[in-house]
Amino acid sequence: MAAELTLTGKLYAQATPAGSFYAISSPNPDKHRQTLINILRHGETRPMGTEEVLAWTGEEKLEEGLRVILRLQRLGMLRGVETPIPAVQDRLEDILPGLIGNLSDKEKAILADDNGFYLAASGYPHEAAEELAGLAADLLALHNRHQRLLKNNLSLASESWALVDPAGRAELGFWPLYVGRQSFVLVIGETPRLQNQEFVTLVQALNNRYA
Repeated sequence: MAAELTLTGKLYAQATPAGSFYAISSPNPDKHRQTLINILRHGETRPMGTEEVLAWTGEEKLEEGLRVILRLQRLGMLRGVETPIPAVQDRLEDILPGLIGNLSDKEKAILADDNGFYLAASGYPHEAAEELAGLAADLLALHNRHQRLLKNNLSLASESWALVDPAGRAELGFWPLYVGRQSFVLVIGETPRLQNQEFVTLVQALNNRYA
């Protein structure tokens, strides 16, 4: 295993959209989540090597660190790239509307905090954005209050909520996001697009500000 990963030493580690979502989808820390957060913050700065593996995974032995990296690769949460995507340097307030707009097929999205205030909105007027941000905060509190039932008793892995039509298609979705000590809710109208690079950039930008 070590020899296999050593061959990718000149590649940069990059979290995939799935890995980015896992990194901030729960407030409960674990080894893999913290590794992904570290890579989101520092992965583009230098190629992956022994020092980077140990620093990102928190392991003392290289073999153990490589096991963490390999597992994330096999789960599709991490990949190696020859040319890293530079971290966005613009102010968070300037880039948020465009980023979250690309996460909906109708460019309808809101990023709200746990106090019911929205940080950015796309495709919604101010009044609707305010009301949806309040609804998002209420849902987040409801979700946190019943987390033991949802995860432990019912074994539901999903952290998101949705309003669906009679066919079961989501018309409005709510995704709790946990960055450091701050909680957010990503509200998306119509079909979500969380599998694109804009979502990774959003997670990076939030981590750089709040983690």
